[in-house]
Amino acid sequence: MLDLHGYGPRLLEGSLLTLELALLSLLLAVLLGLLSASAKLSSSRILRGIAHVYTLVIRGVPDLVLMLLLFYGGQIGINMATDWIYNEFDVDIFININAFVAGVVTIGIIFGAYMSETFRGAFLAVDEGLLEAGRAYGMRPWAVFRHIRFPLMMRHALPGLGNNWMVLLKTTALVSIIGLSDMVKVAAEATKATHEPFLFMIPVALGYLLIASVSEWCFMKLRQRFDIGFSSGGSSWNN
Repeated sequence: MLDLHGYGPRLLEGSLLTLELALLSLLLAVLLGLLSASAKLSSSRILRGIAHVYTLVIRGVPDLVLMLLLFYGGQIGINMATDWIYNEFDVDIFININAFVAGVVTIGIIFGAYMSETFRGAFLAVDEGLLEAGRAYGMRPWAVFRHIRFPLMMRHALPGLGNNWMVLLKTTALVSIIGLSDMVKVAAEATKATHEPFLFMIPVALGYLLIASVSEWCFMKLRQRFDIGFSSGGSSWNN
């Protein structure tokens, strides 16, 4: 591996941290997206209202502002809560928000709002007749969801999910603002020290491009997996 004035190993560590951050954020975003989409499609006005407010607020506030609010504002809020507990119950508690956790939670919350619309549209695209057929066959609700609704929903959701993942991957660069040593922050520090921006930023760009290329291949395989049983037109099951 290139030494890059001694910053090579740190860049590698930063790239692994970036990948870990992105994958955990994706997991949280998918979970929140599914929950929010289900809430929007539920018969409960309260759940629909909460999901609507969530997506409206998150999609309307810049990502950087949300990250700073959660990291710094969240720490202040926790400090106020622990001070109140100490004053009322004489229990001394110290909680420090970790930059990595703050990054995962913030990015997950942000993209959970976007993925909620992706999943909502995918759920609505599932043919209700297929679900009725499963229930008529005697399948339990969970079995209908697992074997029919979820695979069909994912088939419609994968293009949007892939696009969101690509944007999420690039959004991880924001965590350098809150002090997390991802590959962008390491490259920025190295650039300031050596005054050679291209030497460090080009490997960072190539690193993101490599992750994106592998991701594109993985999503292509997933699309092929969920397309099994469909005609080339994608509108019906093969006989």
